[in-house]
Amino acid sequence: MTFQNRIKDVDILQEEINKYRPLSPHAVKQLKEYYRIGLTYTSNAIEGNSLTETETKIILEDGITIGGKSIKEHQEAIGHSEAYDLLYTLLKSKTITEKDIKKLHRIFYYRIDEGNAGEYRKVAVFISGTDYIPPQPEEVPTLMKQLSEQISTIREKYHPVEYSALLHGDFVTIHPFVDGNGRTARLLMNLALLQESYVITLIPPILRGEYINTLKDYNKGKTKAFINFISAMVYESQKDYLRLLEALSGGKKKAKENK
Repeated sequence: MTFQNRIKDVDILQEEINKYRPLSPHAVKQLKEYYRIGLTYTSNAIEGNSLTETETKIILEDGITIGGKSIKEHQEAIGHSEAYDLLYTLLKSKTITEKDIKKLHRIFYYRIDEGNAGEYRKVAVFISGTDYIPPQPEEVPTLMKQLSEQISTIREKYHPVEYSALLHGDFVTIHPFVDGNGRTARLLMNLALLQESYVITLIPPILRGEYINTLKDYNKGKTKAFINFISAMVYESQKDYLRLLEALSGGKKKAKENK
């Protein structure tokens, strides 16, 4: 499947979303919890976690374990939920630092492997399903420092959707951690979007193949297909967000005040 660039459509929907702002505290809370479940479920499912969306909701909201599911799968759900909360602390800043990246990974991963949580890998790794070989471990600290130093430049140069896609793609290309790189990349992408007032963006597990294939191209320096894919995911997430806003407002669109 080939995805067209939807950034112009994203801009149109962003104007529609902005008409509802500022949101009420009730709406903010409802939306935050909705996307906690959605992002945790989809991001973990892409990596092979077998928890369903309903099971993820039960674990996070009711604290009940699911029979037949592994401890690690439960830990991934809880850890991702906690890392999701960190996004809302970090979005208050317009910057993303190397420290922020390590902290996101540490919060997500410490229950699974405390020794490697938030620490760059010291071993070589490979990515299954691709012939791309990530940088050697001794290169990672320098590459991550360079990435963090370039974030402000990327933010200023590109549309927010392009910027978030490039941050995601560059991070995964470095593959700085032993495990959890994909989930950290999607958290970073959403942090970049939130900081620019865009919506949480989900990548449905059903599109895992298209997502992985465009990332393979990105690893080889071909960024267009991945940017187009992410723009389509943002667009679809915006449509879902507008549906929720309309439900929360009783179907009445809030007119934007003229000042």
